[in-house]
Amino acid sequence: MIAALHFGYPLRLIGLAIPLVILVWVWTRKGRRVALPFDGAGVQRGTWLRSTIQVAETLPALSLAVAVILLAGPQKLDAPKTKRSLTNIQFCIDISGSMTAEFGDGSRYDAAMKSINQFLDYRKGDAFALTFFGNNVLHWVPLTQDTSAFRCAPPFMDPVDSNLPNWFNGTSIGKALRACREVLVSREEGDRMIILISDGYSSDLSGGQDMEVAKLLRESGITMYGIHVADGEVPGTVVNIAVETDGDFFAADDPVALDTIFQRIDEMEPAKLEKVAAEYIDDFEPWCWLGGILLALHALFQFFLRFTPW
Repeated sequence: MIAALHFGYPLRLIGLAIPLVILVWVWTRKGRRVALPFDGAGVQRGTWLRSTIQVAETLPALSLAVAVILLAGPQKLDAPKTKRSLTNIQFCIDISGSMTAEFGDGSRYDAAMKSINQFLDYRKGDAFALTFFGNNVLHWVPLTQDTSAFRCAPPFMDPVDSNLPNWFNGTSIGKALRACREVLVSREEGDRMIILISDGYSSDLSGGQDMEVAKLLRESGITMYGIHVADGEVPGTVVNIAVETDGDFFAADDPVALDTIFQRIDEMEPAKLEKVAAEYIDDFEPWCWLGGILLALHALFQFFLRFTPW
């Protein structure tokens, strides 16, 4: 039975030699005989009584064996489980001047950040990063499963704020997507996704640059979803990138449509479950019960099953 078990500290099982020696001694020792001065009296062996008492005297040795087994850390295989497969999601947000345009009760930027924060609740268990871009790129939140930084981000990068530097005025989507790719490829675990939110046309995707960016993302295992938060036609270059990376591109002309699009993205990229191999966990309970029963029986047998010198 012991050989079939698993222990965290198997070398400690060497200590089982001590209770084994005690057991051999209990069953093989001589003595315990009391000589009474009755000449010519017949001597009854009391074999059954002696054996019963010896069985009672083995209980301390067995209790010691259980203690050694507990010290060795008995373990058992836990039931196989499933866990949520991680998806690394990079939000790429346009903060050029046009994102200050009215959109519902606020600006396009306000609506985008509000929808992102709602999306975080749909995707608990994933890792998120936040990148802002104009003509240049700023990685605001690194990949993390702690979403508190997202909740605090909107006031600091609001394009209405005149403190933003001039290099956020333009729209360089190609540069932003390349920068987001660098962040995602640094994370080996999990799937990779970019959600692009913009309202303009990017000149750095013209002349075939869109297909080069799409190829780069596809080879890196990155899927891109895009959202155009403005009226009018969606730029074909960003649509090409989304299609080539097995993603999609949407147009939202009001906050309700924007929220619906994020729900749609969540449905298109459902959380994946993966099987986790069974692991060994501590298995002390049965041994504790066994040790407790042995000690209780030993205490009980001391009242009427023991050798006495009288």
